[in-house]
Amino acid sequence: MSAVKQTTSKSPLGRGLSALFGDQDNSYGDVPLASVTAAAKAYLGSEVARQPKLVPIEFLYPGKYQPRHMFDDAELHGLAESIKSRGVLQPLLVRRHPTIADAFEIIAGERRWRASQLAGLHDLPVIVRDLNDQESLEIALIENIQRQDLNPIDEADGYQRLIAEFGHTQDVLAKAVGKSRSHIANMLRLLNLPDSVKTQVKSGALTMGHARALLAVDDPEAAAAEILNKGLNVRAVEAMGKRSQKSKARKAGHEPDVDTLALEKEVSSWLGLAVKIHNPKGSVAGTLAISYKTLDQLEDVLKRLSMPSKIAV
Repeated sequence: MSAVKQTTSKSPLGRGLSALFGDQDNSYGDVPLASVTAAAKAYLGSEVARQPKLVPIEFLYPGKYQPRHMFDDAELHGLAESIKSRGVLQPLLVRRHPTIADAFEIIAGERRWRASQLAGLHDLPVIVRDLNDQESLEIALIENIQRQDLNPIDEADGYQRLIAEFGHTQDVLAKAVGKSRSHIANMLRLLNLPDSVKTQVKSGALTMGHARALLAVDDPEAAAAEILNKGLNVRAVEAMGKRSQKSKARKAGHEPDVDTLALEKEVSSWLGLAVKIHNPKGSVAGTLAISYKTLDQLEDVLKRLSMPSKIAV
């Protein structure tokens, strides 16, 4: 019976991949214990006794729900060298391929599979699980997030797929992947950036902080070019965003014009209190806001307005 239970049982997804290392598929031979390195035994612990299965590497295919779209060549070659000397320390998590007979689709471990090909391995240890599409995407996301292997855009794309293809709400999604709802919402906002900017975030040319700050600027593409040309830090980009927001407010008539500012200053001087006048563009109506800090100040304002006060000071 599969270790992934029906929806009535507690989901193992938020607890990581170790929760899925349960009963095994018996279609392929056990991994010879002698072929498992000491480091692997220490890493896998009791799971070694449950014996992952060796599968010919050509029978493994990348998963269609792999959220990671970029693999660094230098990192892959480094991992390949490690695999040559120490072997694959953790089995890949796979499921039966939906369209290819006797083949498997990788759910977690595509980077190890790619590096193993570079290392010249012929067989890989796998854990076979009966997983549906939703579980496959959730698990792939969790594994990459826990390893910090995903760039912000790929992570956001994964969340968006769970929402669009499987009807997850942000609350349900947050619980499934072990993140806060605000984190999910902030990541999804990154998908509103222009494609060229998202590509720069994927490559690491722009950081997550840059990306979030660019959401507030008028022209993210131009701002991104300026960041790269001048080496601007996140704080500088945030300042650009604040200027953009002020400019939008002025155009919308939310910022006072020169005459209104002068009148605010004059009334503030007469009352001795901060005054704000809001007069929407194109309208003769508006509001006058007087700020006071104490009841004495309020009493004084009412007297100046010739209004009897009922405040006991």
